[in-house]
Order: sequence, then C-alpha cells, then structure tokens
Amino acid sequence: MTKNSYTDNTSVEKALLVSVEPDDEIRPYAIEELKDLVSTAGGLVVGEFYQRRRRPDAAYYIGPGKTEELFAGVQDTGADLVVVDSELSPVQARNLEEAVKCRVIDRTQLILDIFAQRAHTREGKLQVSLAQLTYLLPRLGNLYTKFERQQGGIGVRGGQGETKLETDRRKVRDTISDLEAQLVEVRSTRQNQRAHRRQLPFPSVALVGYTSAGKSTLLNRLSGSEVFTDAKLFATLDPTTRRVSLEDGWSILVTDTVGFVRNLPTHLVAAFRATLEETVEADLLVHVVDAAHPHYETQMQAVMDVLDELGASDKPVMTVFNKADAVKDQFALRVALADTADSASISALTGYGVDEMTQQMVRMLEEQLVPVHICLPYNRTDLLARCYEYGRVNHLEYSEAGITVDARLTHYAAGHVAKFTIAPAV
Repeated sequence: MTKNSYTDNTSVEKALLVSVEPDDEIRPYAIEELKDLVSTAGGLVVGEFYQRRRRPDAAYYIGPGKTEELFAGVQDTGADLVVVDSELSPVQARNLEEAVKCRVIDRTQLILDIFAQRAHTREGKLQVSLAQLTYLLPRLGNLYTKFERQQGGIGVRGGQGETKLETDRRKVRDTISDLEAQLVEVRSTRQNQRAHRRQLPFPSVALVGYTSAGKSTLLNRLSGSEVFTDAKLFATLDPTTRRVSLEDGWSILVTDTVGFVRNLPTHLVAAFRATLEETVEADLLVHVVDAAHPHYETQMQAVMDVLDELGASDKPVMTVFNKADAVKDQFALRVALADTADSASISALTGYGVDEMTQQMVRMLEEQLVPVHICLPYNRTDLLARCYEYGRVNHLEYSEAGITVDARLTHYAAGHVAKFTIAPAV
C-alpha cells in the first residue's frame, strides 16, 4: 500500500518526506512528527511518500519500484532533499540518493541538525559534534564517488599508498578522540556540580518527558523563573536546575532535562549521556506527558525506553498528565489517571492542578527518607538544625543525656548522624 501527496510551494529547503510503517494506525503520527522535525530544522514540507511494509528494503529502504515513484515525486515538487523517517544504512543512503538524483537525509541526520542549531553551551556543542562525527564516520565512503590510489614511485613502487578517504577517516577519528577528551573535562565539572548539589539539604527532582510535553513551562510554574520555552521540538538542550520552595518551608531542586523523541538516535543518547545522567542522579523522576496529544501513549513508551537505556527505569516515577485543560475526552483522561500509579493531571500553563501535584511529589520524596532515632549531645545542636533542613523531625525529647530525635532524613544526612543512633525504646 502506497500513498503519495504533493503540495506546490517554493522554498530554498523543500523536503519530500518518506515513511515506511507496518501499521497504518501509526502512520499519521509518524508523518506529523517528521513534519514537525523538518519545520523545526527550518525546512518546508512539499510532499509525503508513505509505504506500508513489514520491514524496509535492504537496498533502497522503499524498494526499487517505489523508488522510481519517489524520483517522479522529486521531479514534480522540485524538492531539494528527501527526508526518511528512519536511520538509513550507508548502502541504503547511497542507493536512494543515486536513484532519486536528490540529496537524501535520514531521521538521525535531521535530529542532529536540530540539536546543532539548539546547542548553546560548550558542553552541548561538544556533545552534538561528537554525535555528528560518530554518525558520519561509517558513511564517509558515500561522500566519494571515485578516488584513485597513489601509484608507484621510488621507495613505494607497487604499494597501495593512502587514499583521500582513508586520510579523512583518520582525521575524523582523531577529532572524535579530541572531542571525547574535552568532554571528559566538562563531565568532570558536571559531576562536581552534582556532588555539590547532593550535599545541599534539598531532594532532587528531574523533569523528563517527550519533547514539547511542557517540562520547561512546568519548571517556570514551580520556580517562578523564566526558562526559555518554545512550541518547536527540542527547545532546550542543556539541563536547567532551579530551587523550588514549598509552603511548609521545605525546598527541592528541580532539573529540566532534554526532551526525548521516538527512535532517539543512539549517537545522541551516547553523546548526551553526561547530560541525561541528571535523571539517574535524581531522587524522583517526574514524567511530564502531553495528555492532549492523540498518541501520548506512544510518546510515554518512547520516554520509558530511553530511561531504561540510561539505567534509570528503577527510579521512583510520578506521571504528570500535562495540558489537561486541552484534552477533549476528559473521561479518557480520568481512566488514564486511574490506571497509572502515582499520577496527576495539570496544566503547567494555567496552573491548574499544580498545587495538588506538588503535594503528591513531596509525599513521594518523603517516602524515600530514612528513619533515624538518635541522641545528640548538647554541643552538637548543629546536627539538630541539619535534621530540620534535610528531612522531617517527628519528635524531640530533652534529657540529661542529650537531645533524643526521631526523624526521617535524606540518605546523605542520615549518614552524618548515624554514629549517634540509639536503640528505640521498647
């Protein structure tokens, strides 16, 4: 089954989209997301080409017969490039580009281009460059249509010499090594920052979710800050941490992380691992879901897949169904809330449900506190202050022996007072 649709338009970067899906139900969502990605990258979609098949063709991705139809579509629309909603093998990319006489990029290249546009910090730029070169290295051969090896000469007669391709491969490998070395320094700085935050008397929360789910808007709502937000995909790449003060005087650290996407390129997951590890270090993950999206379940699964790849799937997770005010089927939303443990519905934009969400978030954080029963000497009242800062004090009793404290503390604080532990009264 094949569907083609073309739109007449003029632009410098005109894109013809190509998608192969085994399921007709996922096709509209896949194409719509690819359109959004192209738009975010600055391109203009002039046509769509869809084929239903169980698996892509090994040589052309869409098969030689359908490739001829794609070539006709390129001619009809005047497309500057073909964008494929999958990661192409070097063979597929070369064959398809030669067949359609047009530049061909795949989903990975498209996302890498967007990340390159959105990266502003040194760490972000290094990570994007590393991901781009890692993707490029096995595909360098496609950039050369032909080359000749050096021939003969005194001292090298009969040897093969070194090709331009081999030289460039060596240069790319050297650049990758250099970028990795620079990232080691940057990651060391980030690890020091995380270690410093762990010493602060605040539990940490990481906002995770599909791109454009509303994480940055929620961070702004909670903290009163003005983190950049945008309706386009991947509006923010660099993690932002803000202190959020709660009504009872307790505070938490909330970090907005990079948004995920379906089929997130493995190169990006690897390159951005240091940034994404903010999720692994957090005490609680708040999974922000765009509840108004028709395929939010698919987006939720994509997020969980990335968390699993990062080794963060065993973290406590609170699911927040955002944009609840824009959900047309409120009954379906209530069913989703009932079926999802530790969940809440909110509108980060208007503030609806945010107070209730925060209370539930605090309850989940408190469940992770460690119960302690200690007797502090009177010359260590500084530790009593720490008990209030780093947790919840349930009971105090003053005696000649010292100050008996029943409390629930963070793991960090509990370790500092462990030597004053006493057996609870029977």
